[in-house]
Formats: sequence, C-alpha cells, structure tokens
Amino acid sequence: MPGAVQVSTAPAETSSCELADIFSRYGETYVQSHYLTTTQRKVMQAITRCRTAALGGHREWCATCGFERYTYHSCRNRHCPKCQSTATAAWVAARKQELLPVPYFHNVFTLPHELNGLILYSQRNQRALLKLLFDAVAWTLLEFGRQELGGKIGFTLVLHTWDQRLQAHFHLHGLIASGALAEDGSRWIAGGRKFLFPVCGLSKMFRAKYLNGLTALLVQDQLDVPPQLAELTDRQVRDRLLRRWKKKPWVVYSQAPFAGPRKLLDYLGRYTHRVAISNQRILTCVNGQVRFRYRDRRDGDRLKTDSLPAEEFIRRFLQHVLPDRFLRIRHYGLLANRLKREQLARCRQLLGSRPPAADDQPHTAADWMRVLLGIDIRKCPCCGATLYRQELRPLAVLRTEPCNASTPNAFPPCDTS
Repeated sequence: MPGAVQVSTAPAETSSCELADIFSRYGETYVQSHYLTTTQRKVMQAITRCRTAALGGHREWCATCGFERYTYHSCRNRHCPKCQSTATAAWVAARKQELLPVPYFHNVFTLPHELNGLILYSQRNQRALLKLLFDAVAWTLLEFGRQELGGKIGFTLVLHTWDQRLQAHFHLHGLIASGALAEDGSRWIAGGRKFLFPVCGLSKMFRAKYLNGLTALLVQDQLDVPPQLAELTDRQVRDRLLRRWKKKPWVVYSQAPFAGPRKLLDYLGRYTHRVAISNQRILTCVNGQVRFRYRDRRDGDRLKTDSLPAEEFIRRFLQHVLPDRFLRIRHYGLLANRLKREQLARCRQLLGSRPPAADDQPHTAADWMRVLLGIDIRKCPCCGATLYRQELRPLAVLRTEPCNASTPNAFPPCDTS
C-alpha cells in the first residue's frame, strides 16, 4: 500500500484544488483498477458532478444593470465537501435549542485499530460493526446513568471514521448533559460540573459490551471474515484473540467542553453532513500527487502538509463512505425522538428554566445565506435590484476544467426552447 511521500510543516498557501478535481483527473483510472461498491461509485459521480452543468441549474440576470450569472445545483450527497452547509447550520441550531441549563461533557469512545480490517472488509461488516459501536456506547452510558445518578440521562452520539490524514479511525463523539431525570419523572438529579462518570469504568464496560456483541456476530455468522483474520472462524483461536483484545485498554476521553456545549456543537456540525476532509485542506493535485494540510495531534496540533499518490488519497477517502441510509448521528435517553419533546419539557420545568424561543429559523437556502453570510442571493450584487431567474436543464457533461480555472465564458448557452 503506498504511503505518504512527504510530510512537512504547512506553508502559508491557499487551496488550488478540490476533491472533485481529484476524482475528475484520477478517478477513472482508479475505478478501472479497484473494486468499488455501488455506494462508492455513486459518491464519486455525485461529487464530480456537483455544481456543474451535469446537474442543471439556473441563469440569473438583472434587467437594471445587465449583471448575469449562472449557478448550478448541488449534489446534496452527505459525503460531498461542498454540500449541505444549510443543512449543517439547521442541525446545529436545532441541537442548541435542545440544550438544558446544566453542565455538559464531551466524551469520545474509540475502537482499537486492530478492528479496522474487519470493519472495512465489506459493507455488511461496516453496517453491523458500526451499529454495534453505537449500541455498546449507548448501553454503557445509559447503564452508568442508572447506576451513578439513578435516572435517565440524555446524549447525542456522532460517528467519525477518520483521522486528520484520512486513515481509518473509528470513534464516537458524545455530548452528554450532566444530570438525569428520575425514572418516575419526579425530580432532576444533578451531575458533577468537573466530573461525570469514571473514565476507567466507562472503558471497561464499553470494551466488554462491544466484544460480547462482536462474539455474537461471529458465532451467528453475520460477518464476512477477511483472509488476514481467518483465525476468527476457529472458536479456540477466536477466544484467544478476543482475550488479547480484552486486555488492551480501550480509549475513552471525557471532559467538559472548554468553550461550552454550543462551541462543541459547532465543531461536531462541521462533519455531521460531510466526511473526512474539506476542500480548504486540499492544496494541489498535480503529477499524480495530492498535497493537503493536516493537524498533527501527536505534535501539539501543529499544522503540517502531507503528500500522497492520487490513488492512495482516493482509497483513503472512499473507505469513509458509509453504507446507504446508515445513520451517523443518533440520540438516546432523554433525547430519543419518541419522547424527546415531553421529556425535555419536564426537565426544564424541574430546572426552573424557560422553554426555548419559538422556532424562527430560516426555511429556504436564500434565507440561510442571508443569516450566515449576510447576502441576499435574490438581489443583484451590483445594484440591488431583484434578479430574474431561468432554469437550465441538466446536461450530460462532467467537470473537466483544471483546478482553480477561471471559466467566466465556459457556461453553456441559456436554453430558450
């Protein structure tokens, strides 16, 4: 497997390449030489076509000053680094409305890297083992809530599958309210401000529940076993391997968010509707090499650059494509969707806090652009007059222009038929 060919401290330079450019230049060669799932193929196609004539769009013009622009539709794929900014903002705003007036804790539950090969071997394994990750963490936290606080806690879990260099790193971020609602709903049981649950205890229970679930999946033949882990099919060898994994410490992080729960939600929101890497981190894609920025967590979060062969870069990105309809964000306890509204209202009543203000969130993309960027996209940027709009039908073309190309005249002619 090709590795990084260069690592250096990041220079002060701006991005001149996007993920779509990498797929356009090197994707066809990659597809011809590698097996891809149907979902991965769809993701590559969607990202390549995003905001191009292939998806259609509209022409806008100003009758007052003659301003004209063409805007193409987004692919709306959850793996696309250019899409769903408004969906992300809406998600963060909705979660902030659910915050209670209590301390919060940020927990991270990480799977050991020895399991990466088993998880990534097939979509069947991804679906089963990542669901098991959610289940094991949820069971652990809910049980600690009952044992340590004597009630039901509420928390949100968000799945991340990558590290800063796009390698497999399966972990869940959790935002947990410090406190619990008594089982009979009669009182709010406060948790600590600097400490919620013992990390060592969380780690042990999380490890036990996950490995018990993994054993059950293997016994019931619900996983595809890769050749390098064929020993898992033999009961005695499997038990010996599982005992070795049980002796290994499983990483659980827990700390009150330094800047508060709202800032943590802003951080988690960056990747609730996107995956692995933003276009701003990609620097160049030339001569078969992709350069990108990353933060080195082992070196004080220093900003550095890495260079990978395009083939390896694409491979790393595609391993983070989740199976269709697999939920990356899940809510539990007080935040479980079925009774969330009633339970949060009861918690606020017991805490003596007012309910959140009525929902006045924007409802259209134009409204969100006005809120987020202060721009009214329905008005002419030159004179402020209302823009006229004409729809453009999708064209069967793909993006082929070079990175950062200036293409003011490259738009197709307006369809007036």
